[in-house]
Amino acid sequence: MSLLPAQALTNKGSFAIMLLENTLTVPSNTSRIRWILGDQLAMSHSWFEKCDETILYVIAELRQETDYAPHHCQKVCAFFAAMRDFAETLANLGHTVLHLDLDSTAPFKTLPELITALCANSAILHFDYQRPDEYRLMCQLEQFRPPAHCSKTRYESEHFLLPYPEIEKMFTADKAVRMENFYRKMRKRFDILMEGDQPRGARWNFDAENRKKLKKQDIEALPTPLVFANDVRAIIERLERHKIKTIGVKAESIIWPINRDQAQAQLEFFCTNCLPLFGTFQDAMTCNSPHRWSLYHARISFALNCKLLHPREVIDTAIAALDARPSEIDLAQVEGFVRQILGWREYMRGMYWINMPGYSQKNALDAHAPLPDFFWNEKTSMRCMSEAIGQSLNTSYAHHIQRLMITGNFCLLAGIEPSEVDTWYLGIYVDAIEWVEMPNTRGMSQFSDGGLIASKPYAASGNYISKMSDYCSSCHYDVKRKTGRGACPLNSLYWRFMIKHRERLAKNPRIAMLFKGWDKQGDAERKAILDYAEGLIADLNAL
Repeated sequence: MSLLPAQALTNKGSFAIMLLENTLTVPSNTSRIRWILGDQLAMSHSWFEKCDETILYVIAELRQETDYAPHHCQKVCAFFAAMRDFAETLANLGHTVLHLDLDSTAPFKTLPELITALCANSAILHFDYQRPDEYRLMCQLEQFRPPAHCSKTRYESEHFLLPYPEIEKMFTADKAVRMENFYRKMRKRFDILMEGDQPRGARWNFDAENRKKLKKQDIEALPTPLVFANDVRAIIERLERHKIKTIGVKAESIIWPINRDQAQAQLEFFCTNCLPLFGTFQDAMTCNSPHRWSLYHARISFALNCKLLHPREVIDTAIAALDARPSEIDLAQVEGFVRQILGWREYMRGMYWINMPGYSQKNALDAHAPLPDFFWNEKTSMRCMSEAIGQSLNTSYAHHIQRLMITGNFCLLAGIEPSEVDTWYLGIYVDAIEWVEMPNTRGMSQFSDGGLIASKPYAASGNYISKMSDYCSSCHYDVKRKTGRGACPLNSLYWRFMIKHRERLAKNPRIAMLFKGWDKQGDAERKAILDYAEGLIADLNAL
């Protein structure tokens, strides 16, 4: 699919297809501007039900969006490519669309400045926007005042299953809300995997069955992932010309879906090839396959988060696969997947909005260590960390257990400053948008919110990594040792973390029993473990 040339006109029905590229000139018959942010690429939105030649849709690449965090180059390219493709799709459907790249928006430091310039035309009587999903953008657009002759109207994004006005009915600021309770309410409300008022299969949750490690034969059977070849050389050239600083590997073509056809193909591929074993191996990790980065994961999070796919569409497609192939796909696989979309994703959004802006400052464990350099260059002898970080730098992606129990667990144990953890996760992952990234890292991963999201810290020693992966078998460090040269750093760091926060953690019955084993060890052994950990903390970059 190629872009129409600047200001190209063709006929489609009674409307002219007009895709304006890189000009701030507004067509003379335009009276209403509707703004589309880079994560609002939903063709199903009611805005697009009919064409109106007096409405101009605007999609713009902005320096403020490339610079608020050190983004992965492939992430920036994916969003910019998807935005341009969406603009062309709208134009082909008969809408009038203005697509502005960095060349045209360079004079404007902020989004409001650009909007003001476009609305300055006296013929523009209305400015419309969809509710942003990020707090900073919501503040910008809520506080924006268009020219006196121009009105401003906010619309809902029509994407999430839980309407924004109902968030405060389901959540309370600074109060713990457990995802499982929220998930069950959502299942009942939307009649998903239900049989009357009871869960399908007589169980709400099959998580206990979805924690298997990959064996040799499982690794050999991993599916070859579906990837795309979207040419982004022009975008990279533009980023370099404007001296946009990015991180990660620059790829001339990106593997992520940038339009609805590709997104739907990714979803269908998952349901056909990966869903039968998704739940079984959703927590597994390996370093012994070229497909270790993808495994059985759906990899539709970018398409979902920029709204190329709707969550209900995703859920219904997975359940339809279960119903159509009951001998191949069992309920545990589908329930685990549905829980991520209907439960976790909607829950994280609710916790984000009910607790912002204060949530971004929470640091309940008083963690202040700087992020080690190897998070930016993968140069560490810890095999689990080099695998997860290297994959992230290479592809702008890591699956959820790598994020939570590898890089996230390390940051938790080492006491890394939450704001630095937030910045790294937000920048490096193609699917990271603050509403979903921050509660996952600051809450779930780092326990910085003191337990609003997680009932306990997701802290683990090297034993967990060994149990769920084959990383340890080829690691420089010995996962069975706690002290001495070559001992796995996670083992002593785990106990340092547990003892440092013992007063808080011992109150949790799920954790209190762990301290009994610690207390049975001799004083010398306990001191050796903690001293070894302190030595590691003193120079994390040396790991």
